[in-house]
Amino acid sequence: MPSVELNKPVPDFEAPATGDQTIRLDDLKGQNVVIYFYPKDNTPGCTTEGQDFRDRMKQFEELDTVILGVSRDGLKAHENFRAKHEFPFHLISDKDEALCNLFDVIKLKKLYGKEYMGVDRSTFLIDKDGVLRAEWRGVKVKGHADEVLEAVKAL
Repeated sequence: MPSVELNKPVPDFEAPATGDQTIRLDDLKGQNVVIYFYPKDNTPGCTTEGQDFRDRMKQFEELDTVILGVSRDGLKAHENFRAKHEFPFHLISDKDEALCNLFDVIKLKKLYGKEYMGVDRSTFLIDKDGVLRAEWRGVKVKGHADEVLEAVKAL
């Protein structure tokens, strides 16, 4: 499957999420969708990023925007992470990396001198018609949720 492209429709996908949900992109048509990919539940940057989106949830909802977090963690870890930080949005488990590959977010990373393939913190904004309107790759957490909110307002 080719990866997503700006100003092109995002292919429909189906993925397991918290709350016993199966998220289908086609079911979300008519709303804007923010999908953010993050490396790991309960790590400092990922926690802060989730909290920043949580704290702006009301503003996103007023703009008919759904937020979805995605990592390769399992649903049990996601449920705990979501409950602990009271995230009002669902987290998608992408253990098979189907979504990570569709959005091309698996990159070679380095930690303590070791190289490994990991999730590059990235966010994608899909409009009400299912078209990819903005993407942020190699995201720095500070100020990011505000930047995404501004992009939604600009749609």
